[in-house]
Amino acid sequence: MYTVGFTVPLPSLPSQPNLQKQERNPPWIPTPQLLRKYPILRHLSSCKTLKDLNQIHAQTITTGIFSDNFVASRILSFAALSPHGSIPYARFLFYRIRKPDIFIANTLIRAYAFSPNPIAAIVFYSEILESSLVFPDVHTFPLLLKACSEIPSLRLGEAIHSQVCKLGWSGEVSVSNFLVQMYASCGLIDSAELVFDRIPECDDASWNIMMGGYLNCGVFESARRMFEAMPNRDVVSWSVMINGYMQGSCFKEALRHVRVMMEEKIEPNESVLVNVFSACAHLGAMEQGKWIERYMERKNVRLTVRLGTALIDMYSKCGSAERALEVFYRMKEKNVLAWSAMINGLAINGQGKDALNLFSQMEVQRIKPNEVTFIGILNACSHSKLVDEGYHFFHFMTSVYGLKPNAHHYCCMVDLYGRAGMLNQAQAMIKGMPFQPNSAIWGALLNACRIHEDTELGEQVGKILLELEPNHSGRYVLLSNMYAACGRWDRVAELRRMMRERRVSKTPGCSFIDLGDAIHEFVAGDNSHPQLEMIYAKLDEMSQELKVAGYKPDTGQVLLDMDEEEKETALSQHSEKLAIAFGLIKTDPGTTIRITKNLRVCTDCHSATKLISKIYNREIVVRDRCRFHHFRNGSCSCMDFW
Repeated sequence: MYTVGFTVPLPSLPSQPNLQKQERNPPWIPTPQLLRKYPILRHLSSCKTLKDLNQIHAQTITTGIFSDNFVASRILSFAALSPHGSIPYARFLFYRIRKPDIFIANTLIRAYAFSPNPIAAIVFYSEILESSLVFPDVHTFPLLLKACSEIPSLRLGEAIHSQVCKLGWSGEVSVSNFLVQMYASCGLIDSAELVFDRIPECDDASWNIMMGGYLNCGVFESARRMFEAMPNRDVVSWSVMINGYMQGSCFKEALRHVRVMMEEKIEPNESVLVNVFSACAHLGAMEQGKWIERYMERKNVRLTVRLGTALIDMYSKCGSAERALEVFYRMKEKNVLAWSAMINGLAINGQGKDALNLFSQMEVQRIKPNEVTFIGILNACSHSKLVDEGYHFFHFMTSVYGLKPNAHHYCCMVDLYGRAGMLNQAQAMIKGMPFQPNSAIWGALLNACRIHEDTELGEQVGKILLELEPNHSGRYVLLSNMYAACGRWDRVAELRRMMRERRVSKTPGCSFIDLGDAIHEFVAGDNSHPQLEMIYAKLDEMSQELKVAGYKPDTGQVLLDMDEEEKETALSQHSEKLAIAFGLIKTDPGTTIRITKNLRVCTDCHSATKLISKIYNREIVVRDRCRFHHFRNGSCSCMDFW
């Protein structure tokens, strides 16, 4: 059984007072020498809006100092690179400069390369080459290659590589590094290796970029070997490795690397900390997330918007909306992402009305919501049966904020109507969409058919889904559940035959439980755990207690046509029941048990867990693929509506 946990005692950690490093001034801030020559540029330090920049720009024109490229470059840098700037305005400035130099051009190329539209960097570069305004230097090509990586475009990347060779800059380490990144981003790891092997003298960035390339292409073993062979492994190297595992959904391996990193006395940077919280969120490992939060407090790490949002997300996805709210109200600065994360956190934990109240506070604070905010709002309405409110907010986002609903919003509305049993309205919503419904939208309707036992409509929707996603095992299973529930074993057998012919394997049920020092994983019918005998003894005890309480197994959930006793045995060994049994053994009475499951909780496990929470006087929090279930005293927060 593979487990991972933080076992490094707090006193053994490095003791520097603060992890936050001094940041360099932004490129638009003038040097002291330039400030003495042109005092008007001091206003750039306090510039917060494009209107402010317009006024500063106007003054540099009226005083005649805009003709100095050092002044013009500072104005353009603010427009291009500041979060309060405007790239179109920076472009306007560039073509108003009498003799722009390559430094100014590179500033605009950088802005484009890191923008949502990186191909604009290549277009702009082509324009200035054709007009012979400036000639590229060695700093131009890393930016262009960065843009090619972000697109990604192998054709453009090879064209830039060709020009690099013609100009004789292929030996420059900075250029080679970004060539490695470009080829890896385009999936050509062999070409990336070839460029890396030809670098005359690799620097730390070379090793990190090549390692990141392996991770990007899923070649984890090569990345691990390179990491272990690195001459200098600093926090950036660890961050690249951990981020790569996160991108590959290897969350336990990411946490293991964090633990080893801290054992080696390497202090995590913000990127690592955010990844730790994300890994804990995916695994439901709240105790390990709390450990890292305590570490941050001990190190006086400033709770930035990014860290605070990651913490909110982690606690929310571990089923503790209360702790998420504590973090939210502790944050000194909150942007729309933080507000949206908290609204969604309340939504998935079944606190729909609290989510709507928080949205009202957001409006009072004049924080403009975005598309993600309304996904959280509509989720809140869906999970809490707030049909009228959901209808209102679906139209409100367009009428008040001018946001057009996308597929996610329509999916929420279909889910809202479907869960409430309003299947006709759900179908009407799909028919009225301005684009073709995707598989998620049809899946929401199929789940509604399951909940409300509409086999006829479910069969129609199921056929559509099997055409859209013939290799998605979950669609077969959900349709099979519907057939099994009404005893149509011939259709169950037909679906199993289709799965065999299409080589579709059912995703096994898997549950995780975090006990602070380690994360334990269970699969249905598990016989690999070192404490197997104790777990099954507890499982037998639970079964006896459940029978006394009047529990009857829902054998309709078993997709095989077997006798009732075999079905009951199969149900009793579902992964979440094994995890709950282990939690009852390993935690003190009264302790909340938190389980994370990779699939939707079945009806039988849901009914059983409600009774277990009452019998053993425990709160049991289960996060399945769709939502949270907070079981307390024989009832569930979802109100049997999931």
